Amino acid sequence: MREIVLDTETTGFDPETGDRIVEIGAVELMGHVATGKTYHQYINPERAMPEDAFQVHGLGDDFLRDKPKFAQVGQAFLDFIGDAKLVIHNAAFDIKFLNAELKWMNLPQIPWEQAIDTLAIARKKFPGSPASLDALCRRFNIDNGARTLHGALLDSEILAEVYLELIGGRQPDFALSHRSDSTGETVTNGWKPQPRPMPLPSRLSEQEAAAHAEFISKLGDDPLWSKA
Repeated sequence: MREIVLDTETTGFDPETGDRIVEIGAVELMGHVATGKTYHQYINPERAMPEDAFQVHGLGDDFLRDKPKFAQVGQAFLDFIGDAKLVIHNAAFDIKFLNAELKWMNLPQIPWEQAIDTLAIARKKFPGSPASLDALCRRFNIDNGARTLHGALLDSEILAEVYLELIGGRQPDFALSHRSDSTGETVTNGWKPQPRPMPLPSRLSEQEAAAHAEFISKLGDDPLWSKA
């Protein structure tokens, strides 16, 4: 099952009043495991950046001026997500902006049924508790120390870990179950730990081993623990 963990940064709160997307970040999961494939794009919003929005993500007019417009990247974005489920924190916000941009390009819009809202999952699972991305990182002991400002790709990577915790726990091989083939493409495989070349030494002291043997000797003629 292919899923895309996605986040956007914008100039504000409402595309109907002129706000635009300025960054998209996305991380691909296959069977709830990161494949290493990502999508990341800064976007020229064709308008000035409000100071309040700049304080959130730090993306200013000078930085965004030479970046492509959404009309130049919209189709590539749709090609990347395909029909995969979109894992988004507060999905209504991001879907609203993405669909506005896609509508202005006369491209197909994203159906609401394609989205998985981690904010809704968190509120249902932990009613009455804070459900922001930072709060969930604290709950699940996920390191978000690099998140001094909002950034779409970094937030997507963090959200991928949060999502896996919300649905039942991170995969033990979350970061290790992919490799690059001869073409440089990232592919998923079944990673398995290799046996140690030398067995670890026993952590029992001689006194502990002797005490255990004495205890076993008192259990009868053929105790289970004496069988190799």
